[in-house]
Amino acid sequence: MEIRIGIANTGRELNFETNEAADAVKKSVGGALDSGATHLSFSDTKGNAYIVPTASLAYIELGTEESRRVGFVA
Repeated sequence: MEIRIGIANTGRELNFETNEAADAVKKSVGGALDSGATHLSFSDTKGNAYIVPTASLAYIELGTEESRRVGFVA
């Protein structure tokens, strides 16, 4: 699944793919925001870790869990 995170006062967004389910990501983000946590952490398919401060979040966009099709569709 693809995740795009917009960070306030930054011209670029953080964009990466993860193996986590969309529901699990929604729960972790919602729980962190509800509890007043200062940071969110994510990991991508390559094993990289991302730590994002919650105070700077502008938006989080969750893509579909379908894999991209490659080739021609008949």
